Amino acid sequence: MPLPAAQFHDLRDRCVLVTGGGAGIGAALVEGFIHQGAKVAFVDIDERAGLDLVDKLFAETGSRPSFIHADLRDITAVRQAAETAATALGAIHVLVNNAARDDRQPLEAVTEESWDESQAVNLRHLFFMSQAVAPHMRQAGSGSIVNFSSIAFLLNMAEIPAYATAKAGIIGLTKSLAGKLGHDNIRVNAILPGMIVTVRQKKLWLDEAAIAAMLEKQCLKRSLTASDLVGPCLYLASDCSAGMTAQTMIIDGGAL
Repeated sequence: MPLPAAQFHDLRDRCVLVTGGGAGIGAALVEGFIHQGAKVAFVDIDERAGLDLVDKLFAETGSRPSFIHADLRDITAVRQAAETAATALGAIHVLVNNAARDDRQPLEAVTEESWDESQAVNLRHLFFMSQAVAPHMRQAGSGSIVNFSSIAFLLNMAEIPAYATAKAGIIGLTKSLAGKLGHDNIRVNAILPGMIVTVRQKKLWLDEAAIAAMLEKQCLKRSLTASDLVGPCLYLASDCSAGMTAQTMIIDGGAL
């Protein structure tokens, strides 16, 4: 992937935990932090993808991120993952809450079970991982939490009511956590990606017509990829954004 030209020197040796880091956007973020010289741990439910990424990055950079296999729908596993990461890294300075799954489901097909599943996958673990990591950031004297939301809830998309609700909820959670944790010098911000063309998205949802329709709306007439989110995330994690908290950053090529 194309790496950001900018170097955030304060991120060297900073301890970073990324959720959903095994593939797609999460893998790009893990790689981005590794190339900044950060100490990285990441969580993913896909063990094979996680181990493959560790091997790939070690071969390319000589740095080996710590992979934690966990199902973030299980809050006990979330808390254990945070402690495992803190033990492996020695501290946690940055938390990137990235893990999500944008399942499509029409209004008529939503059940109590599918609704709860979407909130568990897309919203609930962000709170409990932040709750688990906050004491480690307090001990470190500062911290940055970066929550990944989406512009999806702003687009009136009919087939994602549960997902859109979760992604909107992340904005409220971000602002509430920022208010609570600011006294501890812990910042909390959110990134809202637009249409990011990944292998998974092309396999499940995006055809050429859908991509063309979004490009028509965007100011930038190219598809965005996971690498377009790395620089913004590094910025929010670094001291370059030291005065920024409770904010949202839209990365959508100018679609809105």
